[in-house]
Amino acid sequence: MAGHFEATPGGGASVVLDEVEIAILRSLAVQLLELIGPGDEPAEGADPLAALFAEGPSEPPADAALARLFPDAYGAGDSELRAASAEFRRFTENDLRARKRTDALAVVRTLDALKADEDGEAVLELDADGSRSWLGTLNDLRLTIGTRLEVTEEDGGDPGSLYRLPDSDPRKPMVMAFLWLGALQETLVETLMP
Repeated sequence: MAGHFEATPGGGASVVLDEVEIAILRSLAVQLLELIGPGDEPAEGADPLAALFAEGPSEPPADAALARLFPDAYGAGDSELRAASAEFRRFTENDLRARKRTDALAVVRTLDALKADEDGEAVLELDADGSRSWLGTLNDLRLTIGTRLEVTEEDGGDPGSLYRLPDSDPRKPMVMAFLWLGALQETLVETLMP
């Protein structure tokens, strides 16, 4: 799993992926979609404009990974900050969830469209919009896996003890995915820089 993104003309990016990498990325993106949830579709015959102004939840998610994907806007402070966070969440979380679903679905569809060659590899080519969708989903996947692995901001982005896990540790596959996704994310960010 040594692929890395390279810039392409027009603000896009490309990376060579093998069949295993494609399957892993697709599986992770589908799991992310399941975690985020299906979203609320307007009822048949309902006013679509009213759906745009539907209020979302005011409480943070109970699941730690979802709470990391949808954090409080103003942190956990006094009652005034909690009230401001609840109000902000009520009007923004539905849109944020929809964007995260759209990005993850774009990743799944892009991967589904890839055709591997006789060596089992495929070149994933993204335009500028596709690169942004992928970047958002890679970030969401890393946040989710990092939360499950209990990687904290105090680790400074260097989860040192995770590098030294023995192969027998059941967290090892998640650690490998976390590190690989980080490398993909980093090289994709580099392609987007002028």
